[in-house]
Amino acid sequence: MFTGIIEEVASISKIERSGGNIHYSIQANLANALKIDQSVAHNGVCLTVVDISGDVYKVTAIDETLNKTNLKHLKEGDLVNLERGMRMNAHLDGHIVQGHVDQVATCERAETKDGSWEFTFSYDPKHMNVTIEKGSITINGVSLTVVNSKLNEFSVAIIPYTYENTTFKTLKKGDVVNLEFDVIGKYVKRLMELKSL
Repeated sequence: MFTGIIEEVASISKIERSGGNIHYSIQANLANALKIDQSVAHNGVCLTVVDISGDVYKVTAIDETLNKTNLKHLKEGDLVNLERGMRMNAHLDGHIVQGHVDQVATCERAETKDGSWEFTFSYDPKHMNVTIEKGSITINGVSLTVVNSKLNEFSVAIIPYTYENTTFKTLKKGDVVNLEFDVIGKYVKRLMELKSL
């Protein structure tokens, strides 16, 4: 489980393909604190550490993960948001994040406001995921609050700290991002679906 509070923005130093899998080598300051078999969220995708060498560690994404996330678009040198799994006795500063991406979205607008930024995203409504005004959403692993919620579109307001300390500083119109919708909302949606059967 994660919180959506990013610990570090790190770069991809190497990408290797093996069958339907992709192995990502990540150069990160927190690599020295990791251990083999540990879970780390990469742009909101929970992946397992399989190798560590100095300040570089390796994770593997299988075909199923690649098909449902934006990881397949990453290139060597790209930046990723990193968060280690939450400690159970720690503060929950963001919201409950599972590291399981529900679907991807496209950045439609990136607007500079007076001291902040507003990003608008659209997503395919066929999966029946929804946002609510002032509800929680995870974008590339970042816990954020929804504004301007619509059927298949929403916006988020980004403060300077979040902008500078996540990959939002490189995000532009047309970029694909990972979305994880609020877990409580997903359970409510599923219960309503079962009730209508």
